[in-house]
Amino acid sequence: MKLCTHPDCERPHLARGYCRNHYNQRYNRGLLPKRTADERFWSRVNKTPGCWEWTGALNADGYGVFYLHKPNRQAHRVSYEMFVGTIPEGHQVDHICHNRKCVRPEHLRPTTPKQNAENLTGAYSNSASGIRGVYWHKRRNKWAAAVQHGGQQIHIGYFEELDAADQAATAKRLELFTHNDADRGLSAAALRRN
Repeated sequence: MKLCTHPDCERPHLARGYCRNHYNQRYNRGLLPKRTADERFWSRVNKTPGCWEWTGALNADGYGVFYLHKPNRQAHRVSYEMFVGTIPEGHQVDHICHNRKCVRPEHLRPTTPKQNAENLTGAYSNSASGIRGVYWHKRRNKWAAAVQHGGQQIHIGYFEELDAADQAATAKRLELFTHNDADRGLSAAALRRN
């Protein structure tokens, strides 16, 4: 455990080498220079050859959180605006790499909410099949394939084999979606390495 660097103090370190008491004393006396927003932001980023991982606070959904002129903002949105520019009105910032902690601008893109929902990998956590868009239909005793598009569920068909239902759901997503990178063979793992 790190200790306070103030002479004769053995309390635990809080920030900038000081315990809570000594940090507050120095801060209140103006002895600690204020860091810029850029300095504060980058002190919480671990740059790797792939993703730039946010090491600061996370929200309940696992996205990085950064305090910038009230209220807290999502770190990936701050990064996008720092490097790329303004996020278009009504758009979200999609993680192409599927890593919610990533703030690397090359791994971020503005999308509509619909486009962002298209860029998923795998099935929902409550899926019995483990395959996106495929579920077991009890009455027919077959696998059913369906796709959500434009607020509607589009039924594709019933299949004896799980693999056939998976292929049908993937083909329909390729037909209807524009941002379904996993279906198009664009690997999130490859992006994390680049």
